[in-house]
Order: sequence, then C-alpha cells, then structure tokens
Amino acid sequence: MFSWVKQEHGSHNKEGEMYQTVTEGLQTLYSKKLLPLEETYLFHDFHSPALEPADFQSKPMVLLVGQYSTGKTTFIRYLLEQDFPGMRIGPEPTTDGFIAVMYGENEGVVPGNALVVDSKKPFRKLNAFGNAFLNRFICSQMPNQVLQSISIIDTPGILSGEKQRISRGYDFAEVLRWFGERVDRIILLFDAHKLDISDEFSEAIRALKGQDDKIRVVLNKADQVDTQQLMRVYGALMWSLGKVINTPEVVRVYLGSFWAKPLQNTENRRLFEAESQDLFRDIQSLPRNAALRKLNDLIKRARLAKVHAYIISYLKKEMPTLFGREKKKEELIMRLPEIYTILQREHHISAGDFPNVNKMQDMLQHYDFHKFPSLKMKLIESVDKMLATKIAVLMAMIREEESKQPAPFVSGGAFEGSQDGPFGQGYGEGISAGADAEDWIVSRDKHRYDEIFYTLMPVNGKITGVNAKKEMMNSRLPNTVLGKIWKLADCDQDGMLDDDEFALAQHLIKIKLEGYELPSELPDHLVPPSHPRRSAATGQEF
Repeated sequence: MFSWVKQEHGSHNKEGEMYQTVTEGLQTLYSKKLLPLEETYLFHDFHSPALEPADFQSKPMVLLVGQYSTGKTTFIRYLLEQDFPGMRIGPEPTTDGFIAVMYGENEGVVPGNALVVDSKKPFRKLNAFGNAFLNRFICSQMPNQVLQSISIIDTPGILSGEKQRISRGYDFAEVLRWFGERVDRIILLFDAHKLDISDEFSEAIRALKGQDDKIRVVLNKADQVDTQQLMRVYGALMWSLGKVINTPEVVRVYLGSFWAKPLQNTENRRLFEAESQDLFRDIQSLPRNAALRKLNDLIKRARLAKVHAYIISYLKKEMPTLFGREKKKEELIMRLPEIYTILQREHHISAGDFPNVNKMQDMLQHYDFHKFPSLKMKLIESVDKMLATKIAVLMAMIREEESKQPAPFVSGGAFEGSQDGPFGQGYGEGISAGADAEDWIVSRDKHRYDEIFYTLMPVNGKITGVNAKKEMMNSRLPNTVLGKIWKLADCDQDGMLDDDEFALAQHLIKIKLEGYELPSELPDHLVPPSHPRRSAATGQEF
C-alpha cells in the first residue's frame, strides 16, 4: 500500500529491524511490542480479538448502517454503477445479513464459513460469533474499479417497533463493534421519511462509540420533500442524533438522493450535487489516509491495552493468598470505579482511556482474580517505547512517501465523469460562466454598468479609485473581497478603471453576491476585449 524505502532495499530502525512498507512496520510493531502485552493480560477476552496480517494489509473498508429501506444496498449500487452478487433491494427488510462487497477477478459469492478460514481476508476472527452469524455473512466479489481501492460492508436493515424484538440469533451490536474498530469510514443512513431511531438502532450507534471520527451521516431520499420540509427534517435528524451520539462536535450530515433515478423535487438540485461531491471526496480520500488510520487505531489499541494491564494486575495484587477470595472479588468488582480513579492518579492516565466500567464489571464476574498475572513493567515499557519512538518514525515515513508518489484515489463507478465536461460541479456557473461563449459575458449587462460608470465623473474615459470605491461599497461586501475584485478588474494596473474594467468589477461583485468564489487570477474568458492579456515571456498580446 504505502512504501517508505529510505534505501534501495528498505529501512532499518534503531534495533536493526528492516521494513519494506509501512504496513509491514505496523504489523511488526504490533506482533513484537503490543501483542505480548495483550496475551499476558487476556486483552482479547475482554476487548478485541488479536489483529492478523490481513487486518493490516486489507483495503480501506466502508461500513453502512441504517434502518431497513433507507437505501443502503441501493447506495452501494449507486457507487459501483452495477449490481453485485447477492444484492436484494425492496421496501421490506431485504438484507438480513452482512455482505462484504470486495474486489475479485471472478464474480461470485463466498459464504461466511468459508470466508473466516481465508487468511487473505480480514474476517477470520468473526468465527467467534458462531454459525448463527456466519450463515448470514457472505462476501460478494466482482471485478469493479471502485472495489480496487475500497471494500464496502452492507449490514442488515435495523428493525423498529415489534420487529426489533425478534432475536437475530447472534449479538448484532458486538458484530457492529468488531467492524467499527476495523473499518475506515462508518456511514449512518437515514430516510427523509424515517427519522425515528429505534432501540436497536440506538444500541447499534452506541456499539460504535469510540469511533466517532469515522462516522458520517447521510440523509438519503432528500429529494422526496420540498425545501421547507427538508429544513424541518434536517432539524429533527440533528435533534435525534444529539440524543444518541453524545459528542460535543456536530456530526457531518450529507443531504442527497443517492440513486440513479430522476429527482422528484429539483428545488435543491445544486445543494444535492454539492453534498454528493463532498461525500465522494471524503470516500476518495480513504486510500490516501489508510496507513495513517491504521497507525491511529494501533495507538488507541495500545493505550487501552496498557490501561487493561494496570486494571488486571491491580486486581491480582489486592487478592488474598488463601481465604476469602470470593468475597474479596465481589468487593473489588463493586469498587471498580474507585479503582479506576486510583490507577488514573497513580499512573497519570486520562479518564477517557479506561474501558466502560459497567461492561468491565460484568465480564470480571467470570474470572478467577487469583489467576491474573502480576504487573510486568518490562511489557509496559516496551509499549511505551513503541509509542514514544517507533510510531513517530512511521508517521514521518508515511508523510515522506506520500510526498514522493501520487496519492491513491478511489476511481470508477459514480466517482468518474461527474467532474468532467459540462456536468462537472460549477461548470458554466459563477466565475466559469461564459467560458464557452463566443461573446464576452460581461457585455450582456454592460449597458447597465455603463449607466452607473458615467455617473461617477470619468476623466479621459476612466474613474479614480476613490469614485469606484464609493460605488463598489454599495454591495456591502467586505473590503478584503472588494480589494481582490479591484485587483482582478484593473487589468492594466494603472489604479483607475475604464468602462470595460468597471463593468468587469461589477460582474465579479455579482458573482460573489450569488455565493460563488473568486479566482486568484482572472480567467481568459473574462479578460475585456479592449485589454488583451500579454504574454509574460514575449510581451506579445494574445
């Protein structure tokens, strides 16, 4: 994925280890520094299964979560611009299992039980959820260009009302938590007509706690309501999310209609196009940031593993040698919040690094504290050294390599074509309006601008900056913006404006007032015919 070759055959660290890629470096640091700590203190039993090579080497993954009939499967088809094996779409709950849509030379479906024994896929640890889950898990493989850069995980439609009381046969929230820890982006889909967050949906969102930086929200089917209703729907969605996603930051919500059918309401067409392009850019950036995301996840995992080791060793230390073990165990479990405070103060740990106290208390009921290992400072110091020195080296090497090679980018499917030709975002609008017209676009309104120009007392066909300023300030644009407009419009840079330059300034003001951005340099199609641009090299007009 990302290579950081400092020398012809790789890069040595201070301990003489050689890594050919950042992925290999992360994998080695995990197996040699962090994994021994996790295994010693039963981290995998309490928190998350051990990571495998495929977890480091896999493509970036996007997880789609939402209630049934919010358009998750249709959204995938929209991105790929083709059907995928195992796809079912309908108004009723159609997707009753997890589908990993991945790249493959041959189109087909791999069932869950076969998938979890494939060492090349990052799903081996899902075996722990048993047959009830594996029977509802498949991998859909196909040769699609989008899937060469990312993989997409489709999830069962989350149920509401009485339907959610039906048991799935496996721990749905835990499966989501497992995926949430490993994916690069989590997209929560909502329907403009279905904003209620059911109990199961609330539980699913809570399962993704700790992955807040990965979460994006899509308000789908937004074309099915008019502008006034859309404002109310958006407000209701933000209110509902605020009650479930308990973070100080406002979650990013994308509005649109993510399927290839005509818009039912075209009032907000421009808004939907801008929102979809923002979402596409966010998804397209995933391969470029994949190594950084894995590095970040490894750091979070290392901090949690350290805290877990302190908790386990403290419980071991407090246990009596012979008698009263059960009573002491119950006492320690009850005192766990107090123990968190003690460890926080003793080891200078942030309160946010500790695992959920209620969940930890429930899990500790099933273990014999006397068999827990004592604190092994050598393992802790090894992880501290990894965080202090090794991670910083990898971070620097990622940046170095990114500067030397083009950044990977998601391409194909819906990501192609939308930026090219006359249907690209902003084409023929704002500053680019008139780019393919034969006449100078400013001339269409020049008669109105001329009327204003001749009231400003031009001398020898030009008005001074003082007189121009009075008129331009009527736009109420900030001085910084008007200064930029003056610089663009004063083509001959003589500190005055003739009628063509004044008309150009008024055109640029109009563009800015309509909400478009100004360019840093005046494009050729806006240069007044009376002021041909000169070549910097030859001084000739062109």
